[in-house]
Amino acid sequence: MDVSYNWLNEYVDHDWSPEELAERLTMAGLEVETVRPLGQSLDGVVVGKVTAVREHPNADRLVLCDVDLGDGAPSQIACGAPNVAAGQKVPVATVGTTLSLPDPDDPEARQELTVEARELRGEASNGMICAEDELGLSDDHAGIMVLDDDTPVGTPFPEYLDAHGMPSTDAVLDIELTPNRPDAASHLGVARDVSALADSELRTPTVDTPSPGGPVAEEITVDLRDEAGCPRYVALLVRGVDVTESPLWLRRRLTAIGLQPRNHVVDVTNFVLHECGQPLHAFDLDAIADDTIVVRRTDDETPFTTLDGEERDLPEDTLLICDAEAPVAVAGVMGGANSEVSADTTDVLIESAYFDPSTIRRTAKALDLQTDSSYRFERGVDRDGQVWAAARAAELIAELGGGTVAPGLVDEHPSPPAEKTIALRPDRLTQVLGTEVPTDEGTRLLGAIGFDVEAGEDALHCTVPTWRPDVSIEEDLIEEVARLHGYDQIPEPERVPVPSRTPEQPPEETLERQARQLLKGLGYREIYTNSMLRTDRAERFNVPPAGSDRAPVVETKNPISEEMAALRPRLLPGALEVMQHNRNHGQEALRVFEFGRVFRRATESDDPIVPGYSEHPALLIALSGPHAPTGWDTEPRSADIFDLKGTVETLLDDLRVPDLRLTPRDRDEDAAMVDEAATVTQHHIDVAAGDTPLGTVARVRDDVAADFDLDTPAFVAEFNWAALVDSATAEQHRDYEPVSRFPVVDRDLAVLVHADQPVGPLQNTIREAGAPLLRRVDVFDTYAGEGIDEDAKSVAFTLRFGADRTLTDEEVDAQIATIVKRLEENYGARLRQQ
Repeated sequence: MDVSYNWLNEYVDHDWSPEELAERLTMAGLEVETVRPLGQSLDGVVVGKVTAVREHPNADRLVLCDVDLGDGAPSQIACGAPNVAAGQKVPVATVGTTLSLPDPDDPEARQELTVEARELRGEASNGMICAEDELGLSDDHAGIMVLDDDTPVGTPFPEYLDAHGMPSTDAVLDIELTPNRPDAASHLGVARDVSALADSELRTPTVDTPSPGGPVAEEITVDLRDEAGCPRYVALLVRGVDVTESPLWLRRRLTAIGLQPRNHVVDVTNFVLHECGQPLHAFDLDAIADDTIVVRRTDDETPFTTLDGEERDLPEDTLLICDAEAPVAVAGVMGGANSEVSADTTDVLIESAYFDPSTIRRTAKALDLQTDSSYRFERGVDRDGQVWAAARAAELIAELGGGTVAPGLVDEHPSPPAEKTIALRPDRLTQVLGTEVPTDEGTRLLGAIGFDVEAGEDALHCTVPTWRPDVSIEEDLIEEVARLHGYDQIPEPERVPVPSRTPEQPPEETLERQARQLLKGLGYREIYTNSMLRTDRAERFNVPPAGSDRAPVVETKNPISEEMAALRPRLLPGALEVMQHNRNHGQEALRVFEFGRVFRRATESDDPIVPGYSEHPALLIALSGPHAPTGWDTEPRSADIFDLKGTVETLLDDLRVPDLRLTPRDRDEDAAMVDEAATVTQHHIDVAAGDTPLGTVARVRDDVAADFDLDTPAFVAEFNWAALVDSATAEQHRDYEPVSRFPVVDRDLAVLVHADQPVGPLQNTIREAGAPLLRRVDVFDTYAGEGIDEDAKSVAFTLRFGADRTLTDEEVDAQIATIVKRLEENYGARLRQQ
């Protein structure tokens, strides 16, 4: 939200520069993102009087003006403005003045020009009579700026602007409001905080507020059919208005905060909105059928053309402002083109209402249309500020447009909110803050921001102002005192109690830290990705890891955007986006991991904390690109699934996961899964601890990888971290085992198996059949080709046997025979004879 420094200063006095003010507001909880300077100094610009105007002898579009600058003889200045005339008081940039002028090639940019004495078409010109845009006061270049007749000649122009409340320079503070501070969404709201910080009186404009009833209530009918959506509706009338351009002071107020002036009626409603935070809307009364306002909701989808000229389909249950025949505005969001104020408008109906925040938020989201009004209604405006704002606007419209405020008003307010009083105990204030804030100081600070404070026997009884819907408990009052007193005024304690023992970390945190250290040591980089993504992408990746049932994705009810409409069912899509970004920026070797939570709808097997929804912590490890940097002594190769499998085995061994099993998934099952629309991986290796599934190691399908600009194979391991933690050995230390004094026996074993037979299960079977003498089994060769059947392959293993004694050949031969028999029974394997 933009706040003008000069505008703010109209309501409160302080002696801080814009930068100092920004710092103090930020420390008080109103974070100022930037301070943007506006305008130019205008040194050298003075007030002159045009004493004579005559034609330029050599130019049809120029005239020669004699201008009295108050320093002697008049100066001759050539001018091309159509409205220049003798007798006018005008701003004149004297010779040597530097101005920042609009760039004719770029309306958004400005360029510097130093005024010089020069000849224009053979005639001398000693200065420049200025238009508003040339002075940086507005975008108006229709003619020169004409000043008040009573302005003394020779007066420095900056003094003229100061006297009219229009300093030549300004600064705009961009405040990042938190949702709990709707009261600060206006200049008066920010000024309240400044008045407390500077201990200066707040100057609120004095407004004559009419009483309900009178001629206005007799003429205007308000039918409030939805009290929940619109608890209060106020209407005032201004008659005989001559809709005209706003005066310079009003246009400068609006342009300073980025608003484009239109006409004085619309400009006043925008001015009051940014002054006090209450959105208003002005209707052309002649466009309101039967002088009747009906507040109701749509029964079904309704087409409606808004003020921006777009026809929008309003969804069912949209809150509308209607006349006796048709809708005239989308409540709290934007008015309709069929009732807007135009140059022909004479009678203006001013709407000032309170709308339910959630209702306006839903409408704005559904229409993808956020306005200054909806921004404030969504957060909650002052429940008691409607009459003041409407009366303020009515007075300004009448004053600037020659109209008359009609007596009385309509105020439909069926259920006024009850007054809320909260007790603040000084002892509790001291206890929470850790320092003593004098009661008088606390009373002053709360009073400065609108709380009515009465001292009781043991507490301060604080009546909450209607513009502070966020304050409801004693701790809220303590927070107000703390931020205004100054967090930097709270001293650090001299001593901090230290527990007598180090708190024990939960096992999941210990193992997570251990896993992070290992993966970083193996060359992987940790990433953090958004837990929200597009619904279609969530659906595409909604294939749960091993051990989980498939369930629908979790969609958010009120998404910020389409890109954040669902919660991630897996970590994989975020990791692929990170890998895509790095690949597109020249990184080839991609090694990443992430700890995060994944979400889904609950199934019958779940025991969710939140009914209907399930979430669990997950771990993802992914890699793509070259296995290692190419060097003089290394051959380049791409990383493959076995590289990731090795990482997984190393990690789970380090975490002491017992009875680790890595089992390739049946290829037929893999092929069937690949046909599913949501399947994004293939060639899975299921990872389990005994019978407990932990996750999978897989290759990302090539078409999916290509969608993320990955031109080399990508591999991913996904784990249910909670299941992995439960399976890990509680005691993470390792016992020392001395090297055996007895010799070991190494034997090689080569068997023929079907060409599609994975090797992992063969190793597992050999380990089981060779126990307890078998100490180690490794694959040292695979072969297919000459001398081997076309549908077969040879796999050769090195087996190492050992015991706490010297083994005999007969014992080892017996173990080999048992292993060969088990391989034959389970896999149809046979010994290779050559």
